[in-house]
Amino acid sequence: MIAENEIYSSRILEAPVRRVYQAFAQPQHLRNWWGPEGFTNTIHEFDLRPEGKWVLTMHGPEKGNYENESVFTDVQPEKLVAWKRLSQPLFNMEVHFKKIDEKNTEIAFRMIFKSVSECEKIKSFAVPKNEENFDRLEKELSFVII
Repeated sequence: MIAENEIYSSRILEAPVRRVYQAFAQPQHLRNWWGPEGFTNTIHEFDLRPEGKWVLTMHGPEKGNYENESVFTDVQPEKLVAWKRLSQPLFNMEVHFKKIDEKNTEIAFRMIFKSVSECEKIKSFAVPKNEENFDRLEKELSFVII
């Protein structure tokens, strides 16, 4: 069940769970698909372990650089990566990886806000942008070698 202070997006991808996880776990792939269509990323730090930091700059397609800083709270390879954002907007993020079968994986984003009002402020923007994120991931998967 999805709480009122959460945004949940998911997609089934035609790729084994290991490939989907590696697309996230390897910064050289993550930078290519993270964020909405048209964004590029500079990853400054990516220490994929509990208490490890993830620091990146998202570069908007027209203008603007968006600094992001997070700390990983849970890392379960091929199952879950969770972090707490230290930069605005503040929320906790979970990325779930679920093996459907040998060739298909479900990926899910769960964004957890402190309040319903904080969630509502970005929900109308985040839901379609998460779909763009999944579109970009699907394209990147063909470049991930496992």
